[in-house]
Formats: sequence, C-alpha cells, structure tokens
Amino acid sequence: MFSLSKRCGAEFFGTFWLVLGGCGAAVLAAGVPNLGIGFVGVALAFGLTVLTMAYAVGHISGGHFNPAVTIGLVASGRFPSKEILPYVIAQVFGATAAAAVLACIANGQVGFALQASHFAANGYGVYSPGKYSMAAALLTEVVMTAGFLFVILGATSKHAPAGFAPIPIGLALTLIHLVSIPVTNTSVNPARSTGPALFVGGWALDQLWMFWIAPITGAIIGAIAYRLISRPIASGN
Repeated sequence: MFSLSKRCGAEFFGTFWLVLGGCGAAVLAAGVPNLGIGFVGVALAFGLTVLTMAYAVGHISGGHFNPAVTIGLVASGRFPSKEILPYVIAQVFGATAAAAVLACIANGQVGFALQASHFAANGYGVYSPGKYSMAAALLTEVVMTAGFLFVILGATSKHAPAGFAPIPIGLALTLIHLVSIPVTNTSVNPARSTGPALFVGGWALDQLWMFWIAPITGAIIGAIAYRLISRPIASGN
C-alpha cells in the first residue's frame, strides 16, 4: 500500500497526462489543414492517455484521474470517502498544470488566440461544437459518465481477467468521445473541464458547473447500477 501523498502524486501526473494528451490533441492537432486528426483522433488521444497512465501508475493510486471516478468508486464501496478531497485536489491541480503547459505551447503559434480558440473547453448552447442545448448536454454527460463507471467497475472486478482493465477503460473513453464531442466537447471528468476553463475564463467558467454536477451524478448512477446487477443472490440453507 502506497502512502496517500504518493497516491495523490500519481493522480496528479495521471490527470496531467490525460489533459495534456487529450486536450493537446484537440487544440494542437485536430484542425491542422490537410494533417488534422479530427474528432476520431481526439477521441483516440483521450483513450490512449487513460490506457497508458492506468498501466503506468494505476498500481499506485488506482488510476482514477477524474473526480467523478473517485466519487463513483466511493459510491460503489471500493474507495474510502475520507480520501475524496486529497484525490480531487491532486486531479484538479494536475489538469490545471497541463492546461498551463498546453497554453504555453499553443501561444507559440503565430496568430493563436486562446479565448477565441475555445482551448478545448467544454460547453453547451452556442459553445457546444454542434450547438446542442443545455438539456441535451446535461443528459449526455450524465449517461456517458454512468456508462464509464459501469465499465470501470466491471473491468476492475476481482472476477474480471487480471491485468487487462486499462484496455476496456481506455476504449470506453474513446467511444464516449466519439459520441459526445459534438455535444459538449466531452467532459465526463470535472478536472479535465476545469483546467481549460480557468484559461478561457468567461463563458467557460460560467458553464463549468454542469461539468461538475453532471459527471458526478452520472458516476453515482453508474456505481449504483453496477452494484445492483453484480450483487450475488444469497443461497438458501
């Protein structure tokens, strides 16, 4: 068992990598003329960040990299509630540090305007990539995060094949992005949303509440649903 400080350090670096890799793909590579990776490339980038860091530090901290995942694991009975706050602080700091590095890199391009680019921030209404409504965005984030937690809990179950959990978890995050990038730019992770929003400011901070409430709500729903179906029936005597 690693100390809490080491586990929080692992969460910091894991979340840093997730935001730098996923949001970095969106900001730096998605729209390059003739070379851009598009939505599919961004979706793969987010999935790969989780997969790689889950293998790198998952054995240290559990590989949450996401406040909604941490809270969902508490709801499922797999993580102590007393450690929510230090984990979430480490995740938010990691996301913010990654956004700062990404901003420095992006500002190295002539003509780059951080606020005008939206900097991979999450949004709804006029700030949704597909101009989806607040209700559609809210539903998307709740359902996608619930599904994500469901996959995480199943893949990390003691009854699942050992050593393979990062693969379905990374693929699940890729799938989630393929579906929901047009709706909200995909959050399912309050820390991932907070980092870019702090640099964009304005509308991104005004809408940030949704990208905390919806993923956390979805994570709790996913945790409860998994507990309901995975609980064995007690055998009679």
